[in-house]
Amino acid sequence: MSSSVNNTPLLDFDFSPLTADNSIQSFKSFIAEQSQRLNDSFDPQQRCEPQVYGRAAMIDGVLQAIWQKFCAEHASGISLLAVGGYGRGELHPASDVDILILLKEDDDTPYQEALQSLVTFLWDIGLDIGSSVRSLRDCTREAGKDITVATNLMEARHLAGDECLLAEMQQAIGPEKVWPVKEFFLAKREEQQQRYGRFQNSAYKVEPNLKESPGGLRDIQIIEWVAQRYFDTDGMAGLKLQGFLTGEEYQSLMDAREYLWRVRWALHTLVGRGENRLQFDNQVKLADQFGYEDKNNRPAVEHFMQTYYRTVMLVERVSEMLLQLFNENIVQADEDATPIPINPRYQVVRGYIEATHENIYLERPLALLEIFYLIQQRPEIKGVRANTIRLIRKYRDLIDDKFRNDIRVRSLFMDMLRQPRGITHEFRRMNRYGILARYIPAFRGIVGQMQFDMFHAYTVDEHTLMVLRNLRRVSVPEFEHELPYVSEITKRIPKPELLYLAGIFHDIGKGRGGDHSELGAVDAREFCELHGLSAEDTELVAWLVDSHLLMSMTAQRKDISDPDVVNDFAEKMGTRENLDYLFLLTTADIRGTNPELWNGWRQSLLFELHKLTARALEQGLANKLSETQLIEEAQNHALYLLSKNGFPAERAERIWETHHSEYFLRNTSWEIYWHTQVIANAGKEHLPIVAVKEVFERGGSTVLVYTYDRDYLFGHICACLDQLNLNILDARIHDTTDGMTVCSYVVVEDNGNGVESIERELEIVANMRDALAQDASCPIPVNRHAPRQLKIFNTQTEVSFQQDSRNNRTALTLFSADRPGLLSKVGYVFQKYGIVIQNAKIGTVGERAEDVFFITDKDRNPITDLDLQEQLRQALVTELDPQQNAA
Repeated sequence: MSSSVNNTPLLDFDFSPLTADNSIQSFKSFIAEQSQRLNDSFDPQQRCEPQVYGRAAMIDGVLQAIWQKFCAEHASGISLLAVGGYGRGELHPASDVDILILLKEDDDTPYQEALQSLVTFLWDIGLDIGSSVRSLRDCTREAGKDITVATNLMEARHLAGDECLLAEMQQAIGPEKVWPVKEFFLAKREEQQQRYGRFQNSAYKVEPNLKESPGGLRDIQIIEWVAQRYFDTDGMAGLKLQGFLTGEEYQSLMDAREYLWRVRWALHTLVGRGENRLQFDNQVKLADQFGYEDKNNRPAVEHFMQTYYRTVMLVERVSEMLLQLFNENIVQADEDATPIPINPRYQVVRGYIEATHENIYLERPLALLEIFYLIQQRPEIKGVRANTIRLIRKYRDLIDDKFRNDIRVRSLFMDMLRQPRGITHEFRRMNRYGILARYIPAFRGIVGQMQFDMFHAYTVDEHTLMVLRNLRRVSVPEFEHELPYVSEITKRIPKPELLYLAGIFHDIGKGRGGDHSELGAVDAREFCELHGLSAEDTELVAWLVDSHLLMSMTAQRKDISDPDVVNDFAEKMGTRENLDYLFLLTTADIRGTNPELWNGWRQSLLFELHKLTARALEQGLANKLSETQLIEEAQNHALYLLSKNGFPAERAERIWETHHSEYFLRNTSWEIYWHTQVIANAGKEHLPIVAVKEVFERGGSTVLVYTYDRDYLFGHICACLDQLNLNILDARIHDTTDGMTVCSYVVVEDNGNGVESIERELEIVANMRDALAQDASCPIPVNRHAPRQLKIFNTQTEVSFQQDSRNNRTALTLFSADRPGLLSKVGYVFQKYGIVIQNAKIGTVGERAEDVFFITDKDRNPITDLDLQEQLRQALVTELDPQQNAA
C-alpha cells in the first residue's frame, strides 16, 4: 500500500502478511522489518519527511490490523484515534505512540473484553503505546480542566471504528465549548514562557534539547496549535493562506522543522531511545553522520552545531513574529488600533513599534538602527510589529560599508551604548534580526558558534550578549544586592560604554585561528577609530580586549598572596581606572561563561586580587608592597582577634615561632587566628587534629589538618576528601620547625556550597581522622564516578615548570582530564620523587583540570634539575594518562 501525507510520497507498505498471519510473531517481525527499512532509507543529507510520515503510516496499518482482529464486531459507539504527535501523522523512531479509544457512552462494559485483549496484544508485540479509554463526556470534562489534554485531542486523527465520534468530540472540545481562542493562546504563551525558564531563556546552551529548548520543535508546534484553534486550519499552510506567513517565511520555517526532524531521527536511531537532548558524545557522532569535517581551525562538531543554532535562531525569530501577530489579532482585537506617531519614520500601534511605510529603509537606511534606539528610549513599547520585522529582514543588507561610514549611524550606535536602559534587550534583538552581524561584520563569524567543551555553556554570540547583560546588571540599583562590591566599583567607571564595547569584542576573534584576544583587539581598535573615539579611549578598549583573560589567569593560577605577584600585576594595570575596568570585564566574563563557573571561591580570588592591586597602586608603584609589611599586618590583626577572646599574645607567639614566614603570607589574619586556637587547644596526644569551618570570604569551607609531617600526606588527604564527595579548590601545606604540618584545604560540596550542617562537619572530621590513622603509603581508592561528559573529551596531560626564584620554589602547572582521584594520584607521584608541596591552586575548567603546585624538594630547594623535571613529568603523564605516554 502506498500513500502520501502533506503531498509527501511515502514508502510502500504491504500489510497483507498481517491479514494472512495475525500472530504475535508476525506482527513483531513486520514492525522490526519495516522499522529497519525506514531507517535504511534515511539519509542525513536528504529530507526526511518520507521517513517521519512513513513511520506514522506504518504504525497506522499495524494498529488498524490489530483493531480488525479484536474489535471488528463493534462497528459503532467506539473509535480508535491517534493523538498528540502521532495524531499529526509524525513519528520518529522512538517517538511516543499515543492512542485514544473513544467511547460514545460512559459505560465501557460491552467493550471490556475486546479492549483488554487488544492492549495485551500491543504489549506482547513490543509496541510501546500510550493508551487511554475515554467517553465523549470524559474528553469534554478533562479537556476543559487541562489544556495539555485539550491540545492532544485537537490533534486527534481517526484510525478505525466509528468515524462519527471524532467529529462529535471535536465539536465538544471546540473553542465555543472549552478554551476559547483568547484563553487558549494566553495559556500556551504562558506555557512557553515557563518552558523557556527551565532553559534559562536561552536556545544557545551547549547541550540543547531539540524539542523543548527555545527555538526547538515545541515552538513550531505552538504556532500550529494556535493557528488551528484560531483559524480552524491544519498546519502551517493555513497560516500562509491567511496571510500570516509569506511564502518565503513559510518555506524557511518548513525547512527548519525538517532539519530538526532529521537531526531527531538520527539521534533516536543513534541512541536507540526517545532522546531529545543533543549531548556532547552524540554531537560528535551526528556531525560525522551529517558529513561535517574539521576545517577553518574548528572541529566538525562545531560546524554541525553552528547549523543547529542558526536554525533555532530562525525559528525564534519567526515564532516571535507570529506570536506578536496572534497577540494582536486575538488578545488585542478590541483595543484601539490608532497609530501613535513617534517621528516621520515610526509609530506605535497597540504597544508595538512599526515603520510608517514599506519604503522607509530604502529612503532612509539609518532607520534600520534607529528603531532599536527608539525602543530603548520608550519602555512602554512591547516589541516590534511583525510587518516591520519582515522589512528589517528584507532590507538588512543595506547595512554596508557606506552605511557604517555614515557619521550619523556611528553616532547613533554609540548613543545606544550610553542609554540608561534597554542595552541588553535591544542588542539581543539586533542579533536575532541579523542586524548586529551586519553592522559589525566580524560578529557574523561567532553567531551560533559553539565551543566543544564543558567550560563554555553557550555559543560565542550568546556568551557575548550574556557578558553585556552582566556588565549592565551590576549598574542597575535594583540588582546591587547581588554583587555589592562589583556594583560599587561600577560607579567609579567614567565611561561605561567603553566597557560595553570591550564586552562586545572580547571574544569576537574566536574560531579564526591564532590568539583570539589579539585578533579581537585589532577589530576593536578599528571599530573605535571608525566611531570617532579618542586615541586614549580606543587604546583602553583594545587593551581590555587583548588583556581580558589576564586577571582571571593571575587570580586562579598564581599565588596572589605573594607580594611580587601583586606588584607585577599592578605594573601591568598601570592605573586604578584600568584595574577597575578589567575587574568588571573579568567578573562579567566569568559569570557569562557558565552558570556553574562563578562561585564564592572564584569571587574571593578576584575580589582579593582587586583589593591588593588597588592598594599597591594607591601606595605607588615605586613604593611596592613588601613581604615584611604584609606579615606584620596579618600577625597584628590575628593577635587583635585572639585578644578579644582572652587568648594571651605570648602563647600565640610561641606557636608562631615554629611557622615559616610564608605561612603568614598565605593565610588571612582570620585563618591565622582560627588555626592558632585549634593548635593551642589540641594536645599532641589527640593527633591528628581535624577541624572544619565555613569561611564565607573564601567561598566555601576550610578543612584544617594538624598532624605530624609525613610522606604522602597530601595525596592521603585529597583521596579522603574526594571519597567524602568534597571538591578541593585550594590547598596550602605548611611544615613547621618542630616536625608538624598545618594543612588547609578550601572545599565545596557538589552543589558548589560550603559545608552547611554540624552533622556534615562531624562526618568529615570522623572520616578524616580514621583515614589519617591508616598507613599513608597505601593510597586510598577513590570510588566516585566521573560525570558522563568527561568521558567524551580527549584531554592530553601537560606538565610545565616555572621557577619562582623570589620564593625559592618551583611552580608546576598541570593540565589533565579532570576525574575523581586526580589529586591523590598527583600526591602519590610527588611522594615517590621526594617532592614537597607548599601551596596548590586547584582549578577545573569544564572537563579539564588546570592545577598549579608550588613545590620544593625535602630540603626546601626548588626543582631546578632538568633530568628530575623530566622524570617527574613522565611519571605524572604515566600515572594520569598511561595511554598518552605509551603513544
